[in-house]
Amino acid sequence: MVAEHTPCTMHLSALPSELASKLFYSLEESSRDWQRNKWWLFDRLVESPHRTSFFVRQTDGVGDDKSWHESAQYWYNGRKTDPPDVFPSEMEEACRIIERMVSEELRRRPFRYPLEWAGGDTGSADDLLWRANVAASNRYEGRNDSVGWHSDHMTYLGPYCTIASLSLGTRRTFSLREVIPSHETETRSAQTFNIPLPHNSLVIMHASCQERFKHSIPPQSAMDMYRPAHPRFPGGPIEPSNCRINVTFRFYRPDFRPPSIPRCKCGIPTVLRADMKNRSDGGGKDKYWWSCYAGAQNDGKSCNLWQVLDMEAEGRGPTIESMQGSKGRVEESSSNIPDSG
Repeated sequence: MVAEHTPCTMHLSALPSELASKLFYSLEESSRDWQRNKWWLFDRLVESPHRTSFFVRQTDGVGDDKSWHESAQYWYNGRKTDPPDVFPSEMEEACRIIERMVSEELRRRPFRYPLEWAGGDTGSADDLLWRANVAASNRYEGRNDSVGWHSDHMTYLGPYCTIASLSLGTRRTFSLREVIPSHETETRSAQTFNIPLPHNSLVIMHASCQERFKHSIPPQSAMDMYRPAHPRFPGGPIEPSNCRINVTFRFYRPDFRPPSIPRCKCGIPTVLRADMKNRSDGGGKDKYWWSCYAGAQNDGKSCNLWQVLDMEAEGRGPTIESMQGSKGRVEESSSNIPDSG
């Protein structure tokens, strides 16, 4: 049902049971020191109702350079982030498993979108079509920790990104809601889909999910305690928890590295957004723009810069479109893309 109604696939028991427990224990302990994000919204400073952290992999998933993230100066919510932690051993092991799962799902897809990253596809059946090099992680403690409706910024992910979201710990609801394009608002209404996410479940948000849907983790009136299948220590007790740890594995594309991100008049890197309201109307390429995000940290003040993304002029790629090399073949691939209905 998830795959039928949304651009996502649901996978239960994604990791070996013992590995899932080890990763939960490791992140549950470290997440007690994670921070809540703060930013300006409508002239007031707000704080996220959950804790977050960020991890990077030793290499970028394309080359063998282990210093790739040391020179990268990433920004989030209009501010420069602290140096990120490297994947702990349990996260690295989980990432390898999830990369294979995502790559297998990509091979089942009947088409690829024109602006998807194509740098890792050599045509071999043994290739990993998707790799992860970062993991944005969240801690939801109790039934009131939550996150509101949003789509993920594509600043370093690029258009038509794929995100693998792993849930560990207590069951929470993951909600997806359509954003209806302007030319369809008079003919249909948005639908909302609520997906219960148990421990060790994986939701793969495939290409077009960030362009066509917003998602949230809403507060809950009641929730069950999570009881791990394995104790924290051999022979130790099973400790129930009301905590959910979410790990979203992502691929930061080499053609969207920090030095290539345009800066606005405020001197802050812009963020990449999809034009969700005025997107293509039948399978063509969606539209994107770079916009100022300085106001998230600058007392709500920004320069309001707005600049259309031009993949070719900005030298980005390779993409599925550029690798195909023929306009006719691109149009043939695009003609199979379903509309947002």
